Amino acid sequence: MNKKTDFVHSDEREPHRARTKTILKDHPDMRELIGRNPYTILIIMFAVFLQIGLAIVLREQPWWLIFVIAYFVGAFADHALFVSIHECAHNLLFKKKAANTISAIFANLPQIIPSAISFQRYHIKHHSFQGIHELDADLPNEWEAKLIGNSTFGKAMWMLFFPFFQAVRVARLKEIKPLTGWIVVNILCQIVFSIAIIYFFGPKAFFYLLSSLFFSIGLHPLGARWIQEHFLTITDEQETYSYYGVLNKIALNVGYHNEHHDFPSVPWNKLPQIKAKAHEHYDNLHSHKSWTKLFFKFLFDPNVSMYSRVVRQERGKIALTDLSTPDTDLINSEK
Repeated sequence: MNKKTDFVHSDEREPHRARTKTILKDHPDMRELIGRNPYTILIIMFAVFLQIGLAIVLREQPWWLIFVIAYFVGAFADHALFVSIHECAHNLLFKKKAANTISAIFANLPQIIPSAISFQRYHIKHHSFQGIHELDADLPNEWEAKLIGNSTFGKAMWMLFFPFFQAVRVARLKEIKPLTGWIVVNILCQIVFSIAIIYFFGPKAFFYLLSSLFFSIGLHPLGARWIQEHFLTITDEQETYSYYGVLNKIALNVGYHNEHHDFPSVPWNKLPQIKAKAHEHYDNLHSHKSWTKLFFKFLFDPNVSMYSRVVRQERGKIALTDLSTPDTDLINSEK
């Protein structure tokens, strides 16, 4: 790969629907993996109360210790909550959409920034319109790519402040309604929670939670997950990558990203079974085995930048509707 000054443009449709159709033809029993995992709510409860408990314990501790615990413990708890919110976005906990939405709002509480419901809306569009700038919030803005450039410092600042860059991207998605009742509820819950943390436990408790958030998706090996998923870190010919490293065990298999895009109706605990059942379709794909190695590659390899992404105009035959349930994906349309 060479240094890029523009995104990689593709005239093809996103690759996952075609592979899903092929895999279903070869392995019709793959549909048996479709379902929900209500036990994910237990993971959410554990991580939420762990974060609140640690915030309380650390409320009078030195700043350096708060920083260290946030980096080595809080980041992993928050990352698990992000993955759980992702599961809620696909309605993979409970049958009723409202129950998944409420679960996502609850999981969002210790993360301070209200993002659960917005993520739910924009992430589903990412699946259907991968690589289409006006509909895929996962893609960097043009100005974002120019600002960060290829420098190690620029990419480090991008990772550190990733929540802010992610938040401002939604402004370009003008075809999607930016505010809903559930988003307002999400915002109000976060405001009340944050005020309560500061009032009862002080600013250090609040800082611990906020630091955990930034580390969980930013300047941390866990932040490499965002690089792993769709950045062209190995070849320009493949735009989605999976991660098969040990951290999947505490990251709820979120590394199985090709498998998830191919079968978004399958809950996190069954994603490895997709690869096991249809290994001939995944073994020939490039993948990552270390988020830490990828973290440093992203920072120090000048050939990897914000421009290392595939963009397209081709929408296929998908209409811009509220694709908010997994029942709208190809798996079910092929039944």
